[in-house]
Amino acid sequence: MIDRMHLRILREIERQGSLTAAAKALNLTQSALSHTIKKLEAQLGAPLWTKEGRNLQLTQAGAYLQREASRLLPQLERVDQVLRQYASGDKGTLRIGMECHPCYQWLLKVVEPFLQRWPGVDVDVKQQFQFGGLAALFNHDIDILVTPDPVLRDAITFEPVFPYEQVLVVSRHHPLAEQAFVSPQQLTDQTLYTYPVSAERLDIFQQFLLPAHCHPGRHKTLEDTDMILQMVAAERGVATLPQWLVEEYAQTMPIRPVRLGKDGVHKHIHLGFRNASADDQHIRTFIEFARAGMGDGA
Repeated sequence: MIDRMHLRILREIERQGSLTAAAKALNLTQSALSHTIKKLEAQLGAPLWTKEGRNLQLTQAGAYLQREASRLLPQLERVDQVLRQYASGDKGTLRIGMECHPCYQWLLKVVEPFLQRWPGVDVDVKQQFQFGGLAALFNHDIDILVTPDPVLRDAITFEPVFPYEQVLVVSRHHPLAEQAFVSPQQLTDQTLYTYPVSAERLDIFQQFLLPAHCHPGRHKTLEDTDMILQMVAAERGVATLPQWLVEEYAQTMPIRPVRLGKDGVHKHIHLGFRNASADDQHIRTFIEFARAGMGDGA
């Protein structure tokens, strides 16, 4: 029954002080304005104002509606503004799921220019070591999945955005530190630190040790990358991480990378998203920055 024009009329009457000025402010004729209010009064069964000569006197119902107009219209206008921002892409949240445990530093290199490009858009990162990324994509809990191990499924697209080499991380004083590469057999007497992930999802096992029917001397898990590298630097064991990450830490820690096998273990960071979201401008921007994010060789 009450629509926004009714509220705007009452607000402008208060602002302008007369029907003529209110009609002009609303780009209406005075007769059209009066007709609109008379129609509303007929629906309500109550007058909103009376005229005393050239003066306009609001009834109790009219005064109430005018007060509500002053309260409601700014809220509705704010709703309009926010919806326009959503429509233009200037507002929203990009939800990112992480299955690449050591990739958080890489992600920061991508998020920084993304936030500069979309200052009204937030980024929510879900970094869980047992993260069910594919299910989260299907369930619309996340918009993008960062993973080195894409699983092909209908309705989901994975785009490779950054190649990297998985390397062994050792202390600079470790006996293996000066070798060009290591063999699986050379790790059978080593303590291997990994993230708390099943061996079926660890490249060091699936692509290096198990094909050679080898196992590390001991296998220990830690959740934090810095703590893993501290243990390696203290010569408590070895680990495997992306080479670019190891080289960053090697600037301040006594560690170094060693190739896994003569040919190395090569991987890609992939970004997964729902096919229905393929044209989403936030996702496309994030993929663009992800491809460029490591262009400096970091």
